[in-house]
Parts: sequence; structure tokens; C-alpha cells
Amino acid sequence: MIEIEPKYISRSLYIEQIHPYVGSRIIKVITGQRRAGKSYILYGLIDEIKKENPKSHILYINTELAEFWDLKNGVDLYDYIVSQLQKGKDNYVFIDEIQEIEGFENALKSLFAENLADLYITGSNSHLLSGELATYLSGRYIMFTVHTLSYREFLVFHRLEKGQDSLNKYLRIGGMPYLASLGTDENLSFEYLKNVYESILLRDVVFREKIRNVRFLENLSVYLADNTGSLFSANNISKYLKSQKIQMPVQTVISYLKALESSYLIHRVQRKEIGGLKIFEIGEKYYFEDLGLRNVLARKDPVGDRAKLMENAVYLSLLQRGYTVYVGKLDNGEIDFVAEKQNELVYIQVCWRLGDDNTWSRETGRLLEIKDNFPKYVVTMDSEFSGQNYQGIKIESLENFLDFGC
Repeated sequence: MIEIEPKYISRSLYIEQIHPYVGSRIIKVITGQRRAGKSYILYGLIDEIKKENPKSHILYINTELAEFWDLKNGVDLYDYIVSQLQKGKDNYVFIDEIQEIEGFENALKSLFAENLADLYITGSNSHLLSGELATYLSGRYIMFTVHTLSYREFLVFHRLEKGQDSLNKYLRIGGMPYLASLGTDENLSFEYLKNVYESILLRDVVFREKIRNVRFLENLSVYLADNTGSLFSANNISKYLKSQKIQMPVQTVISYLKALESSYLIHRVQRKEIGGLKIFEIGEKYYFEDLGLRNVLARKDPVGDRAKLMENAVYLSLLQRGYTVYVGKLDNGEIDFVAEKQNELVYIQVCWRLGDDNTWSRETGRLLEIKDNFPKYVVTMDSEFSGQNYQGIKIESLENFLDFGC
């Protein structure tokens, strides 16, 4: 059996979420963007199990390694797993990037029905469990989404102290975990990120979603990077393409956006009425799962796009904390983010600088229109305002906010 990677930095944020379900008769499904660190979450869980149950039997399958290339379909997978299980022991089965095996669903269905092992799977597609399997296993699996490194994790992985230089580095290269092993040469980091992007595009989008117009898909990715956080619709994109002499039906644009979203390269954020239940179907924003990948695609220098990067970073931070995020719709304006978790709401305006009175009035004024008592924040790069309270609105520096300091 393959050796588990001996050296890694544990990502306790995710281990603590999954650990309570160890040993439970429920399939643990771990999804997230390719190279976001899902394998290392499995390593952490395996080590926890070994400590707590030394006599357990661990079976780890990484479908991307040559050792497992013979597992081409669900029957192969099922037969291999059954042949490796040990009687009289607690068997734990970990399958990494399971979507590489055609018909894996049937193997999971049978393994679960026979209660042969405690099952953990990872995949790089948000629709990993869909169709018949999702119906059959309804209530029998739990899904966890792994994100690229939070700012706090970034500091740990790169052995950096908090400060403006570290924050700027995070905004430039993003949170892909492997970058920490490449040293300080950012050219190497961006070469790696280009390779990751190509892998996501070809393996998780083009191949899996059967995309025909690859060139348009690439141009769409660049368009999204250039317009990160802008409010638009598939119809607007189609009109823009027509202005560039490119004919592309709206429905095709929508399907390609969904394909990019299912690979976790981007996240679609809908608008929601503040104080109401209405979710608007037209007009949404898109943010990237990783800032570095976004910068690889964008045609502008990241320094000139600081406000967009800052907004994307705040959005990622909210996701990493388990919030569901919307763009807030007011009668005469918008709130950058409305974050929901259980019965909790948080309202956030993101502003690069608060230096002049007009900016201050605009950013705080919209929040003051909201009459409930849930927390309200303005997140800014102006660290000198950090910690201030203006009529109940908390002013927080970007670095403190990303460090979960709010």
C-alpha cells in the first residue's frame, strides 16, 4: 500500500469539522478546487484515526497515482476495496479524486449498503454526488468544502508574520498550499499557478463537461478575472461579445459559467433583498476561489486591481468561516456582502481607502439604512481607522478581518 505523506501542516479548521463524524455510518464527501489541499485533509484524518484506534485498518487510494490506474470503473474499485479489507478490524477507506473512476457511484452504493467500511472520498467537482446516487444516499452522506488557504493559514504555511508585506503577498499569489514549498521566487509561484489553471480547465471543465469551444471558455475566464466583483449577467456578456464581433448564444454563456463554477474555479454570488426573502435571478457577481489564479488570468497588473482583490479576499474569508454570502440589495443601492450562518447575519462594505468625507459617508450611509441590530462592518486598507466604531458600524482593517479578528 502507498505510503501516506509523512510531512504536512495540519489544517485544523477542516479536521475539526470532519472529526466528529469519524466512525459514523455516513459517507464523508470532501470537495473543493483541484490542488486546494483535499489530500492533506485526508492525511490529517488518517493520522487522527491511527492515534485513536491503532489497530484500525486504513486503505488509501489516490486515483491519480499509477498504482491505481487499473481501477477504471466502479466494479474494479469495489473488487479492489473488498480484497483489501481485513476481517475483525475497523476498516477505513479513503478514496482521493474519486471522479477519475467511471461509475464510482455504484461501488459507493454497494459498499455503503453492506456497511463494509467507514468511507471518505474527495473530488474536484461540486456535482460529485448527483442524480441517482444523491437520491439513494440522501441523508447518508455529508459534504465538506475545502477552500484554498485562509490568510491565517497562509502565514503559517509560508512562515510569515502579520504585516503589510505578508498581506500584499497573499493578495498577489493567493492561497494554493503547494506554493509554500517553492520559496520566495514569485515567478515560480505564477508558473505553478498557470499549470494548475490549465489542469482545472482541461480536466475538470473541458473534459468533464464536454466543452467544445475551448477558446471561448478561456476568454470567458479572462473576462471574469478582469471583472471580478462586477455586477453583470450572461446576457450582458453575450452583448459584450457581440461588440467584439463574437457570436455566442446566451444559453451557451450560462452553461460555460456553470461549468467553471462546478470546478470551483469561480463562485457565483446572487443578490438578495435586505430585509426580505427575494433572491434576484438577474444580475450577479463572480469571485475566484484563489486570488493567485485570478491574477494569472487578469490582463491588468494586480497593483491596479487592488480594490477588486480586496473584495475577493473578503468574500473568500466569509466562505472559509462557513457563511453563505449574497450581495445585499437596498432600494437605492447595494451592500457588498450579506453573510448568513444559521440565525446570524453580518453586513459588510469593502472600501480600499476611507480618506475623504464622501467615501466615508457613502460606505457607512448604506449600512445605516439597515435598521436591524446585526453586526455591520466597513473593511478597509486604512489601518489607522481599524477598531473605530461609527454609530454602531465597526471599521476593520483588511488584515484583521482576514485574520478572523472581527
